Amino acid sequence: MTVLAGGAAACFLGLIGLLFWWREFFIILKGGIPIILLLGGILAVYVGLDEVRDKMREEREKEKEELNKAKEELERAKAEADRYREELEKVRSEPKPE
Repeated sequence: MTVLAGGAAACFLGLIGLLFWWREFFIILKGGIPIILLLGGILAVYVGLDEVRDKMREEREKEKEELNKAKEELERAKAEADRYREELEKVRSEPKPE
């Protein structure tokens, strides 16, 4: 309850201060807007760069996974080719029935 009363009092005093010092408020506001824009722009650039880095990292990881899958598939194909080669040699070495 005290927080509510304190908040209401702060709003009331702020409104009174704004009414009496509105010209000074706008001077401060005009001086603060470029600083706020500058800081907001810096933050946006930082977040954008971080997003680009994350996207590049994800692409590299995806490429590594695809490369590993391709290597596994190649190993399976080599093993299957070796097995077929052995079967072919076995068939060639067997005597033909006449």
